[in-house]
Amino acid sequence: MTELPNTPEAPPPSSAMSTTRFGARAVLAAVALALVAVPGALTLLLVEDRWAPLLRVDNGARDRLHNFAVTHTGFVGAMQLISNSGSALAWQIVLAPVVVWLLWRRLPRLALFVVITAAGSSLLNTGVKTAVHRLRPVLTNPVAHEPGSSFPSGHAQAAIVGYAVLLLVFMPILHGVWRRLAVTLAVLMVLAIGFSRIALGVHYLSDVVGGYVLGAAWVAAMAALFNALRIERGRRPVDMREGLEPEQGPRLLGTTPGDEKPDHAQ
Repeated sequence: MTELPNTPEAPPPSSAMSTTRFGARAVLAAVALALVAVPGALTLLLVEDRWAPLLRVDNGARDRLHNFAVTHTGFVGAMQLISNSGSALAWQIVLAPVVVWLLWRRLPRLALFVVITAAGSSLLNTGVKTAVHRLRPVLTNPVAHEPGSSFPSGHAQAAIVGYAVLLLVFMPILHGVWRRLAVTLAVLMVLAIGFSRIALGVHYLSDVVGGYVLGAAWVAAMAALFNALRIERGRRPVDMREGLEPEQGPRLLGTTPGDEKPDHAQ
């Protein structure tokens, strides 16, 4: 009887699945790092090298808006109000109840996403500011004063991170016109907060753009890692346009049937 040649055995299904998950996780982790490193490094390079066209835009925007602000106190008041709405304290007041709500609705992973993304963005902003140590705009008759370094704008970065986090968490319960309104409002507020920082003379235009770039990159990285964790748990990856947890819409609204499992059990 002729013996068949030895052939390697196929790995057990569980092993193949683990390898697939590890590969997907590694790819998503690499994408997440690239999303933060690449745009952040490019923006930082332009600022650190004092690129002439960028300096002209920065100084032009600073001078024109300041000339308008010093003669329009109402404008300054409005800009200060908008700016305050994007402060660290304001975002703590907004996001703390969101975290509590998510924990109450038994959605701990979404709550953790909110905390880590918001806190991590703040630490990232502080680290970059310390490394760059760019001085704030110097004006003859300033209408506002801010301590610390200028690049990147903490308000601009916090705005894009905060509104993106809210959209990613609550997108599953926003549909049709309500979704379009929420996205439009978020975009307008992010732009308004950035504009207010330039109008008040406490940031250059490039500071605000830098805050936007770093903030958007950080949210994208955290969303990619969140997706990697879903794959790790054997769940399908999601399209971020539908939110982080599209299947958790009923639980977010508080209308979940009693027999549905919380997100950590799925």
